Amino acid sequence: MAKDPVRVLVTGAAGQIGYALVPMIARGVMLGADQPVILHMLDIPPAAEALNGVKMELVDAAFPLLKGVVATTDAIEACTGVNIAVMVGGFPRKEGMERKDVMSKNVSIYKSQASALEKHAAANCKVLVVANPANTNALILKEFAPSIPEKNITCLTRLDHNRALGQISERLNVQVSDVKNVIIWGNHSSTQYPDVTHATVNTPAGEKPVRELVADDQWLNTEFITTVQQRGAAIIKARKLSSALSAASSACDHIRDWVLGTPEGTWVSMGVYSDGSYNVPSGLIYSFPVTCKNGEWCIVQGLSIDEFSRNKLDLTAKELSEEKDLAYSCLS
Repeated sequence: MAKDPVRVLVTGAAGQIGYALVPMIARGVMLGADQPVILHMLDIPPAAEALNGVKMELVDAAFPLLKGVVATTDAIEACTGVNIAVMVGGFPRKEGMERKDVMSKNVSIYKSQASALEKHAAANCKVLVVANPANTNALILKEFAPSIPEKNITCLTRLDHNRALGQISERLNVQVSDVKNVIIWGNHSSTQYPDVTHATVNTPAGEKPVRELVADDQWLNTEFITTVQQRGAAIIKARKLSSALSAASSACDHIRDWVLGTPEGTWVSMGVYSDGSYNVPSGLIYSFPVTCKNGEWCIVQGLSIDEFSRNKLDLTAKELSEEKDLAYSCLS
């Protein structure tokens, strides 16, 4: 029997990431090849014409799973009845801007969008924040949409997770699908901690630890970490534009695993509301290793944390606490 369509909101839909993301959703990459979707696309009034162009292209592509398109500059219309919200729209940092200026702009954007989602989204709407500062934007959204369960508000660190998988795959010359259980801890920023302590590679002789196969702790503890942390900047330098294709693809991965579940024995990284696990302060949106089942995520417990890792976890938590204080100061 045919499934009912799922309504998926993409904000900032006329932008680079939005343009890469909406065809993936319409093709079934996010929710599966048997799940019809209705796309809700929101952007700011200056982008209205471009947004209409994206809608025209979606019509022209004749996606069988796409059962409708709402393209609007009105947040209430965009949020009405949505089951999944992917928040790509935000205010980018421009040259010469202080962090507080950027934070202040994004606080006002996420405050108003939180209000529209809370009042008009479907019950149990799942929210993924992509726009930077993603963790803190998600925290602001949570504050101003108190009736949306905290477990339903997440931010994207799957891009960093996938970057880490990619680096290990390249280093070992193995298929990326054979590498699993890397972890991104903390903030989607240059303080994030890409951790391979528990990661494995599927080899002809069975699963082997990444550290054993790489056999170079110096590389894993330095260059590997900084490459993943600074990959976004490297792409901007190469393309003169920020990551779009990879960001869109990882947003699909994040939602797909959250809705449809993670494979047995595999975890992924998601920015979620901290409950104090691993001595991370509660009240932050922090990236943890999670497994997903029946539409719910659960933090993987009991992983050993050595002193090197502990310092990294604390450093990124400190930055997130400072961001939280800065965001709250913009509210006063």
